[in-house]
Amino acid sequence: MTTSTARRMDEIGDESRRRILDAAEQLFSEKGFEKTSFVDIAALSGISRGSIPWHFKNKDGLLLAVVERVNHRYMSLDQMSESPKLEEILARYGVLARDFGGRLMFAVLTEALNTDSVVHEEYKAYHAQHRRRVAHWLKFVGVRSEKTREALATAILGSMIGITLQWQIDPEGVDLEASFKGLAKLVDEAVPNG
Repeated sequence: MTTSTARRMDEIGDESRRRILDAAEQLFSEKGFEKTSFVDIAALSGISRGSIPWHFKNKDGLLLAVVERVNHRYMSLDQMSESPKLEEILARYGVLARDFGGRLMFAVLTEALNTDSVVHEEYKAYHAQHRRRVAHWLKFVGVRSEKTREALATAILGSMIGITLQWQIDPEGVDLEASFKGLAKLVDEAVPNG
């Protein structure tokens, strides 16, 4: 196979993967993880059903790939390293919640609560990674104690999830942006600078 043919095959594979992820993200958000089938994803993506496990192994692998892509879109470590204010980080998370991510996050969470699920360990690792990212940001802004950074990271992420859940349940009664701004103000006032 020539270099240009191999490159073209990689491009086709990347495009197929992107289309599958786009369809899965939309369907998992709209219908939930359990009610979405490979047939549904194939129909929406225009990619054959048999190609999905070739790219992602199984439905759990696809779900984790969707979550990682959504998260990277809004909350990458690079973004945390830019030393934005917490209000800016929470605004990014608010955009994630307003897009498919909020509903998607709870579809994944529901699946992850089953300790027998393959998603359980992966989601546990996913949350640990996000706690490390927030702790890294806290170190970047001057919180010296590792124990304090870890505790604050857990509290911040728990609050973000809780606010998003309340907004998902009652979008008319919960002002997502104001709630995130309030959380940022609370943390800014409470976070020791050293």
